[in-house]
Amino acid sequence: MADGCLLLVDSSEGVMPQTRFVLRKAFACGLRPIVVVNKIDRPDARINDVLNGIFDLFVELEADDATLDFTTVYASGRAGTATTDMNIPATDLKPIYDAILAHVPAPDVDAAAPLQMLVVTLEYSDYVGRIAVGKVFAGKIRKGQRLSHMKHNGQRVETTVKQLYVFDRLSRIETDEVAAGDICAVVGIEGVDIGDTLADLENPVALPPIVVDEPTLEMLFRINDSPFVGQEGTYVTSRQLRERLMKELESNVALRVTADEVKRDEFHVAGRGLLHLSILLENMRREGFEVSVGKPRVINKEIDGVLMEPIEYLVIEVPPGSVGSVMELVGNRRAECVKMNGTGAMTHIEFTIPARGLIGLRTRLMTATSGEAIVHHNFYDYQPMRGHIPSRSNGVMISTDTGRATPFALDNLQERGSLFIAGGDQVYEGQVVGEHCRDNDLGVNVCREKKLTNMRASGTDKAVILKPPRLMTLEQALEYIEDDELVEVTPKAVRLRKSYLKENDRKKFARHEKAVAQ
Repeated sequence: MADGCLLLVDSSEGVMPQTRFVLRKAFACGLRPIVVVNKIDRPDARINDVLNGIFDLFVELEADDATLDFTTVYASGRAGTATTDMNIPATDLKPIYDAILAHVPAPDVDAAAPLQMLVVTLEYSDYVGRIAVGKVFAGKIRKGQRLSHMKHNGQRVETTVKQLYVFDRLSRIETDEVAAGDICAVVGIEGVDIGDTLADLENPVALPPIVVDEPTLEMLFRINDSPFVGQEGTYVTSRQLRERLMKELESNVALRVTADEVKRDEFHVAGRGLLHLSILLENMRREGFEVSVGKPRVINKEIDGVLMEPIEYLVIEVPPGSVGSVMELVGNRRAECVKMNGTGAMTHIEFTIPARGLIGLRTRLMTATSGEAIVHHNFYDYQPMRGHIPSRSNGVMISTDTGRATPFALDNLQERGSLFIAGGDQVYEGQVVGEHCRDNDLGVNVCREKKLTNMRASGTDKAVILKPPRLMTLEQALEYIEDDELVEVTPKAVRLRKSYLKENDRKKFARHEKAVAQ
């Protein structure tokens, strides 16, 4: 009999893309779900529609007949009640626990067999290094025990358990022995990775390894070489950047870091989507790092001689009046509509879209829908390339001087486009200070001051009224930049800049790229 899992869905929102991803993984492991429909007391609850959507999703994911005959529990988490029948008043959460006891079997383990423990996740400590976390499927594991570390690539190493922990709520408690069926954390295994097996030394038998999904997006990380380097952060050298990225690899198994073969201060960092890499950057800036990053690029694969690209499953909920704008924006990025239905005041639309088409899409969707769109996406599959996707249509305004931006200069530039800075902000030569209203880049002097004269006429001066600047978050900045631009990330600011700060250097690079293309 297969193991069970708990699937929690919202009675008003239904199935999210994250649910689809988790279910695909759960079905691949042979798990059968117990469906809990939450928030049944909400006035906009659509319980029957949500259940029908779940059933259709199970069919789409090729679930067997036993899985399609799932157990359903109706609950209200806020009220602390649950029931298996809407006609029976709910009083407590006991029906959920009863369903777990009835439909989720006990762990299929063998306490008398030789030790087998599968490493399913990793933690990291500056004091003891990597910590292997996993389930003991057979036998027992003891503190100080000599065992066989069987790596997923076939290698086998003899090692010793230095410390052993079990989990108690949100904390870990050290113990001397863990029996089959329990989840534990093991300290002292050098080079341990997800999918490895910790087995008996005399009779080692490996468990089926876990396959970790490959990264789909790559970005260039380099040291910050702007004129403001070192003013806001503590860690600014390439050595410190390298050490931080190598430390991240100890616990972030989905990350890949490759040093550039030519430039020693540059690193190619690959992860599972823009959010994955944005979280790493946000953590680094909070720790005091200064770094410059390039435009995200998708990682393509060649499968059976065909060039494949990562495809994402995109779900958008938008007011009916903005459906046309959404369809136009997403359609231009080679998306294919899979499903569309109206749910009350919002229209629910599902697409499959190339991962490169998502870069910069969220900001444009929010602009086109006045901020009312709800967007979710996750990895779907690798499929053949879908063709060209248009890039950013507008150029940028680039500062030609270093200094403090003046309201007088910014006032004269408001008609040229939207500004990213406010009066009084410090800028440097080569920094992107705004978006041009045309498709070409424009060099501007935002530090220009109003000339003083020895004669003043009454009423000639006027108060300068500036529009609020367009401030970008880290993720929005990463989506916005093009190939010749970088995002400067510091503990206090997120700035856009050109890769080459000097105008002459940019012209030389453009001529070189044109010559190479010919």
